[in-house]
Amino acid sequence: MRVYPSDHFPAIPDADFCSPVVLTVPGIDNSGPGHWQSLWEREQDDFFRVDLGSWKRPQRNLWVNKLGSAIAAASRPVVLVAHSLGCHAVGWWNALEQPLATNVVGALLVAPPEVEDQPIDERLRPFGPVARRRLPFPSLLVTSQNDPYASFGRAKRMARIWGSRLIDAGPLGHINAESGVGDWPYGQFLLRRLMAAVTPERRPLVAGGAAEYFARPSSRQVELRL
Repeated sequence: MRVYPSDHFPAIPDADFCSPVVLTVPGIDNSGPGHWQSLWEREQDDFFRVDLGSWKRPQRNLWVNKLGSAIAAASRPVVLVAHSLGCHAVGWWNALEQPLATNVVGALLVAPPEVEDQPIDERLRPFGPVARRRLPFPSLLVTSQNDPYASFGRAKRMARIWGSRLIDAGPLGHINAESGVGDWPYGQFLLRRLMAAVTPERRPLVAGGAAEYFARPSSRQVELRL
């Protein structure tokens, strides 16, 4: 696992200046070695984990500050890939710390949990209520039909608040290692689509619109509730 400290960023060749770097933002208890975030980091040179600290007892302001420092230290455009409580860290960073000009160009938000009304884990409650500021960059919020941490209705509400495009990933639980997704190919597909849309050489949406553009590229199509 490569952790991205908030006070350092590896040298980037000038030729790659416009190519985004991916910062992964885990949730409570961090993401273990079998989690898709960890697998992506091992497979990709430009993926780095933000060390939020206090993984067992998350503190909202600490996480927001750590995330803000990591984003500010990046010398390239940033795409955030957050899971679970990490999604709320992104939401609160946007609400509390985001400067007028930011180098974040997009976000993939996966399985944000309920933090307001009887959260499944009391350690989630300090991140409630949901940050109410709309994200100023393109974002996808991916949810599961049977996530024990948040109902589909709650996820839909969070997507509406943050201005994110909502994507139903099917019955995958909390979309973590226990979901059996491995390195989660569909998530990689969505991230590639998102990154293509936010880079200078991006290709336009296909004629069918966003639903077709982000649809699963296989015969087993997942309904997109957009």
